[in-house]
Amino acid sequence: MDCHRCGYHLVHRGDSILCAISGRRGAILNGEGKGPVPEPTNQHTSSPAIPPDISILIVSWNVRDLLLDCLAALPEAVGADYSHEVIVVDNASADGTVNAVREHFPDVQVIANAENRGFTGGNNQALARARGRYLFLLNPDTKPLPGSIAALARYLDAHPDVGVVGPRLWYGDGSPQPNRRRFPDLLTLFTESTVIQHAFPNLSLFARFRMEDLPDDQSHDVDWLVGAALMARREVYDAIGPLDEGFFMYSEELDWCRRAKAAGWRIVFNPAAEIIHYEGRSSEQAVARRDIAFFSSRVRYTRKYHGPVWAELLRWWLLATFAFQWLREGAKWLVGHKRPLRAQRMKAYAQVLRSGLK
Repeated sequence: MDCHRCGYHLVHRGDSILCAISGRRGAILNGEGKGPVPEPTNQHTSSPAIPPDISILIVSWNVRDLLLDCLAALPEAVGADYSHEVIVVDNASADGTVNAVREHFPDVQVIANAENRGFTGGNNQALARARGRYLFLLNPDTKPLPGSIAALARYLDAHPDVGVVGPRLWYGDGSPQPNRRRFPDLLTLFTESTVIQHAFPNLSLFARFRMEDLPDDQSHDVDWLVGAALMARREVYDAIGPLDEGFFMYSEELDWCRRAKAAGWRIVFNPAAEIIHYEGRSSEQAVARRDIAFFSSRVRYTRKYHGPVWAELLRWWLLATFAFQWLREGAKWLVGHKRPLRAQRMKAYAQVLRSGLK
């Protein structure tokens, strides 16, 4: 199964379920966000009276150390050629994120929410405050490599018909993270990241969805990109509006890119910009809630672009796949195979079933 905070992805690895976007556990970036926070270098920030070139927008929930490491990497990622501002939206974290950011990075603008408004709601708060001509949505569990953000801005400078551009992503262990996507057709919506993909992972359907037929070391047009790191022109935001808050988390970047393409803008993958993504560390903290958000967002996307009948059929099909998984785990529990793990999974699947994916 293949999870998605990032582009459809809940992956089964042997006997464990990992968030493909939160499943890899790497060891770059101060031991994955642990340890002392690097001192920030001089930042080429903009004057309060002069809009910056780039607004860097980060929504965070209970990943303080990773966020601090991400913020420390931003000056070298932007470089000297572009001015920038940083806006962090904290979704009611309980790990001291707000105080830590204010202490270590006093120039960062912090929006401290009293409740979790989700990835979409938080980004919309940041977008409303942003002043840059380029709007860079960035996950807190990332490390932009030197020059990466500047490379995205330069690409937009050189290609005025491109509305959204994204970087090449790497997992923390140094392996590539696929983040290029085609728009999902109905067959993909019914099978990708489900027990079908788990049983038949090598179907050409999934490779085509992930654009594996195109080289990942060359820039090219895509339908959409994983939302861990996306840079959009302000003109795109002005034309199509904010993210759709009906998507609490997951599928919001798919919907946003689809609206941008419908408005005539190109979406481009640019591997000259590289970013490490430890992916899904926020959603990893609540597996059942993650699954509910992921698949209910898929149902909503289907309703929005394929109509209510297909959306209801998809919802019932997805619930059936979770019922099957609950029964399978129950059978393994009955024969005494890793009972604590089976009980944990049955509890998570039961929560998904009770939600109705509505």
